[in-house]
Amino acid sequence: MDDLEQPSSPRKKLKMNKDPDSSIEDVIRSANPSNERLISTMQELEASQLSKENEVGITEFVSPGMPGFSGILKKRYTDFIVCEILPSGQVVHLDNLKAPKHGSKAEQSTQTESAPTAPIEHEPQTPKPPPEPLQLDEIVKPHSGTDDINGSTTYDGTHTHKVTIQPTNATADWQAYASKPAGFELTPEDMALLTSFFTVETVTSILALYNRVLNSPHRKTRDYGSVKSSAITERDLRTKIHQTIRRIFSSRLESATDENGIIVVSAATSTDSWGTRAGGRSNNSGKQPQQKGKLGWQDLGGEYLHFSLYKENKDTMEVISYLARQLKVNPKSFQFAGTKDRRAVTVQRISAYRIHAERMVPVGRSLRNASIGNYRYEPRGLELGELTGNEFVITLRDCRFDGIGSEDITGRNKEASKLVEASVDRLSEFGFINYYGLQRFGTFSTRTDIVGVKMLQGQFKYAIDAILEYSSVSLAAAQDPLSSNDRISYDDKARASAIYSFRTSGKANPALDNLPKKFSAEANIIRHLGNIHRSNDYQGALQSIPRALRLMYVHAYQSLVWNFTASQRWRLFGKKVLAGDLVLVEEHKDGSKDAVNYEEVDADGEIVIKPAVEDSAVNAEVLFTRARVLNKEEAESGHYNIFDVVLPTPGYDILYPTNEVGEFYRSFMGSKLGGGLDPLDMRRAWKDISLSGSYRKLLAKPREDISALVQSYSRDDEQFVQTDIQRLEARHQHVQAQSYDYSTTDQEDQKGDHDKVAVILKLQLGSSQYATMALRELMKLGGVQTYKPDFGGGR
Repeated sequence: MDDLEQPSSPRKKLKMNKDPDSSIEDVIRSANPSNERLISTMQELEASQLSKENEVGITEFVSPGMPGFSGILKKRYTDFIVCEILPSGQVVHLDNLKAPKHGSKAEQSTQTESAPTAPIEHEPQTPKPPPEPLQLDEIVKPHSGTDDINGSTTYDGTHTHKVTIQPTNATADWQAYASKPAGFELTPEDMALLTSFFTVETVTSILALYNRVLNSPHRKTRDYGSVKSSAITERDLRTKIHQTIRRIFSSRLESATDENGIIVVSAATSTDSWGTRAGGRSNNSGKQPQQKGKLGWQDLGGEYLHFSLYKENKDTMEVISYLARQLKVNPKSFQFAGTKDRRAVTVQRISAYRIHAERMVPVGRSLRNASIGNYRYEPRGLELGELTGNEFVITLRDCRFDGIGSEDITGRNKEASKLVEASVDRLSEFGFINYYGLQRFGTFSTRTDIVGVKMLQGQFKYAIDAILEYSSVSLAAAQDPLSSNDRISYDDKARASAIYSFRTSGKANPALDNLPKKFSAEANIIRHLGNIHRSNDYQGALQSIPRALRLMYVHAYQSLVWNFTASQRWRLFGKKVLAGDLVLVEEHKDGSKDAVNYEEVDADGEIVIKPAVEDSAVNAEVLFTRARVLNKEEAESGHYNIFDVVLPTPGYDILYPTNEVGEFYRSFMGSKLGGGLDPLDMRRAWKDISLSGSYRKLLAKPREDISALVQSYSRDDEQFVQTDIQRLEARHQHVQAQSYDYSTTDQEDQKGDHDKVAVILKLQLGSSQYATMALRELMKLGGVQTYKPDFGGGR
């Protein structure tokens, strides 16, 4: 890494002809003088992109001296294919739409060669359970001339009589049996976490309790027993323990604190998250009782049906809501590791509680632009963040390359391939600054971080004003139906018109009638403030916004601070490891760097906010990531490199670097741009905006080697990579399906007018990394231009 350049450099002119001094703008202009508008639009897009990046602290490159290229992202939704990577390292694909026969594990494991599940380990046969304990005063009918159960002879007669049964601790006997392993295993990280809270004996007892619940889920709550810890006096620690138990044991165990500070762990009494127990009432969520002759859930493999969801140009929750309606179940019956982009083709795993695959198959056939399959029963549901990353196959269209002057298609492609290959090699080795991408900060005229800082300042009215801000251009276009301004989307115009109506009249209903449903934050605010008794209740209006949305604002502020700090750190010190830098404890306590740090994010790296047990703006995983400060000797030892260094997002439960970088937090957050906040005072009376903070790697790089392909094309509707559905269709028609490795695609005939160039990239990123930021490093300034069908420029 010694040859890393220092940050620099304005964007180079893009060249596509033999004159080395001609820019792409010159080429377009010379081809057709009427193209001035196109040139102006391109320059506007580049300037807008750079301005937006600078505003949120995205300014530096790891390898600024490398030549770049430009291209359009997501011109077609099939240009952005995202597949989850499971904790096992396997990439999720959809390649089987059938239900497993009889649901047996053996048959599930052979339904498809590349089923996106971890390898199946041989499980010992579960011994036959003991009979349910008899009641002590059971009434029995005597047999004629036979021994009774106590060994004494009974006499003929038709009357009934009591027999005395030897008293035993039947519940204890059952608990001993039911405590045997039920296929659940703690991850090493979760085991380490629990043993940091409790003694080994207590953890063992908790696991036995959980196994009892898994083995016999329909017994009464008191039969399972409970586990008690020693007294824990620290309230914050108790909160963390409660959240951890709920997360690890999928809400099937609950914990409470008694008056002495002792944590009591017991089977959950709620039926919402995992069904009805014996003696309980149905929650009417659509779960069907076991039918006579059907295999039980344990025989099938578990109570959770896992399946792969393939979708095109749809939101994850849009598909789940449809499935829930068709199956007549609560959407909460479905769980997933993270949401995925709408304008993309995505494949991810979903779990459904107590729904048979045979019910899912016909519903799957009715889906539009989506499919489900690769069914498998498991004992546990999915948790948010339960993935190690995403695999991206990205097609960049209309690419332009620095310094390439060959007009011959073959020669041009060879030169372009060399440039792309060099950039890819550089990215693979040296990585990219792990910025939070632009999508983190919203698409409205007022960024989400600005709303967040107003909330943290306690200026709730100003936060409301910022959320309800709209563009005067959008309003003018809405008020003039004959306007020819086609750069403003219908939704933006409707939003501006609805908010203006509410602002001027104070009446909520007319505004809500005109407001598109997707603007849920605005709708909740208008509905709340539209009540005459709550017209000045601005905090209440913010609290009416769905929790995930309102937390998005304060987390965006944290991201802004992190971005500016990362730029300052790289600008001043580059790749050098400094005394006072932070590294993660778990990664280095035994020299191992293999620990997995699950984060709750979608395909673009966007954090998915998971409602916690306690009313706090923290998630369970981030709570337990710990960092420590490097001393001078450690920093100079060579044991650590720049990929080990983390920077915190501001919060009350993190460490700050003890060097110049730490001082930058104080100066930036105390400035006007940083909101005049104190990094050491991030607790708030309103717990939702009381930020604990987290840690994020300064640099990131793809998990595997990136592969890239340069290809000429002529038609904008040409598709270069087959989707999973297209592979299935090809297989059904007995046509050779394209490999998952797109690079095996035969190059089409290069004869003809193939005047356009596409670059197709395949890369794997960790769950907390933004694909757009990796592309930015690869393509350099102004290179990534996200396609906007309606420009959406009015907000």
